[in-house]
Amino acid sequence: MSRFRVGLTGGIASGKTTVANLFAARGVTIVDTDQLAREVVAPGSALLPKIAAHFGDSVLEAGGGLDRRALRERVFADPAERRWLEALTHPAIRELTDARCAAAPGPYPMVAIPLLAETQGARRFTRVLVVDCDPEIQLERLQVRDGITRAAAQRMLGAQATRNERLAVADDVIRNDGDVAALEAQVEKLHRQYVAAASAQSAQGPK
Repeated sequence: MSRFRVGLTGGIASGKTTVANLFAARGVTIVDTDQLAREVVAPGSALLPKIAAHFGDSVLEAGGGLDRRALRERVFADPAERRWLEALTHPAIRELTDARCAAAPGPYPMVAIPLLAETQGARRFTRVLVVDCDPEIQLERLQVRDGITRAAAQRMLGAQATRNERLAVADDVIRNDGDVAALEAQVEKLHRQYVAAASAQSAQGPK
């Protein structure tokens, strides 16, 4: 790891996007792995033909692009297929992440990874920042955001790493139980710390 970089994660509806936007407003480049996951399977990519050959044309849209919903249904119904897809796409996503981080302007890059705890990706970052909130608040936010029942929201939360598992990989934690002003103060404090640490690491040269 040649550059100071921060991995940002948190449970669904914890406020990761809000936190990322606050860091971005301070000049931090945000590398969104959800977006990179789309890029590596976009039309013209090396991976799309391999996915089509494996799963068949049923996972393609009429225009030749990937039908993400159809693919998601296939892989969630079969753990072996999900593992096959992850083995294909995850190395490409990591490679693209590294390239974007290396080229990112600003004091340091921040990589948004919703499933960082689930994929044991903490070792790839200088610091891991977890956005945390009370589970009851998280449930309420998810219900409102997606217009779903409490039971459905609970199932979605249950499919992710537990709160304790995420906190176990955290170097830093932002609590998002309050208002935006409280969030701003936490972001500003950490941003100053990260800028200082990134500057110090840069001065030491590559390891």
